[in-house]
Amino acid sequence: MPNLILFDDPAIRPALLPFTFTRPVAGIRIGIQTLAQKWAAALSLVPSFLTESYLQIKFPQNAGDDNLYVNGAVCPTDALQHSIASLAIDEGLITADGLVLAVRTDQPLDRSPAVNDAYTFYTFAQPLTIISNLWSIFVENGDQIRSDFARLTAGRQSAPITDPFTRCYASENIFVEDGATIRASVLNAEGGPIYIGRNATISEGSVVIGPFSLGEGSTVNWGGKMRSNTTIGPYCKVGGEVGNSVFFGYSNKAHDGFLGNSVIGEWCNLGANVNNSNLKNDYSNVRLYSYAAGKLQDTGRIFCGLMMGDFTKAGISTMFNTGTVVGVSVNVFGSGFQPKFIPSFSWGGAIDGFATYRLDKALYVASEALKRRDMDLNDQEEAILREIFNIERRPTPDNHPFSSLNDL
Repeated sequence: MPNLILFDDPAIRPALLPFTFTRPVAGIRIGIQTLAQKWAAALSLVPSFLTESYLQIKFPQNAGDDNLYVNGAVCPTDALQHSIASLAIDEGLITADGLVLAVRTDQPLDRSPAVNDAYTFYTFAQPLTIISNLWSIFVENGDQIRSDFARLTAGRQSAPITDPFTRCYASENIFVEDGATIRASVLNAEGGPIYIGRNATISEGSVVIGPFSLGEGSTVNWGGKMRSNTTIGPYCKVGGEVGNSVFFGYSNKAHDGFLGNSVIGEWCNLGANVNNSNLKNDYSNVRLYSYAAGKLQDTGRIFCGLMMGDFTKAGISTMFNTGTVVGVSVNVFGSGFQPKFIPSFSWGGAIDGFATYRLDKALYVASEALKRRDMDLNDQEEAILREIFNIERRPTPDNHPFSSLNDL
């Protein structure tokens, strides 16, 4: 059996910051599972990763004399899975426009494979879903919930919903894992499937519209309004109104407030009455900050909300503009709409300005967040956060947003 290694495409990874600061591209959750989990299931192989050097301490590469390198930004399909499985040594697949999809080699690689490498490439011309920018995550989420749901539930029997006060529509499209609790709620799967993970909870008075996925150990709080195309990853607590959004995992939005067309990383917390705008008043296309370009770029979409990196916190009643990007380990609070881009390790808000979040304090808060879930911030995690701090605080041009920040 070959070694499955999911690689970060060098053009795609920067476009997926801030989420790829703390994980390989294949660590992104879309649908019910992460991209890595999808590929593990598709090829029946345990994946390792070819990613940034500072991330390899947590996500190492396991290579040998038969290695299957697969682009971690690509969602698997049956056709692609079969084409990849049929590759011989020194053969690869590319798209019609030259994106490397996969390579099989008997040599470990120290960088991502490229089209000018000495492999025999074949063109894969069938449709693919490729997560190549931030908004792809929520745009493609509904279809990926459908795809994951079909695969994860095939040939299986859902646990019963026994609560007499819960109303289900299209119950054949609802799957409940063992240990889940649902009380006095409305589940409407007429427009797409609803997946309820192991030991998850949907509390009294909640309304859930499919496609929707609730991860293992996660909770929809009382009166929650979960709109379609939404994924809540494992061990999250969510409330209020959430639509067409993805929570990667271990993050909370426990109170009222609206979140739409947004992506929230891990270990984030949105305080009571946090809201975001996802549509401009003039209905024009939303512009979103691009780490790759260092400026705002047109998304080509009129709906786009908040992109929040790992370990970031938002104080009560924080308001986020249409198309806002917030980095890793940010503490943002205060009145008024926040800037459309807030760099990693920032502390403050729109009214009083931002300062650099002291690294020792940021690490302490991250450690305390993990302790609340009976976990520890280990040396690997700390080293990654330290490196992100160093990357984000290197000298920058005068017009770069980082340059306006002062040390706390």
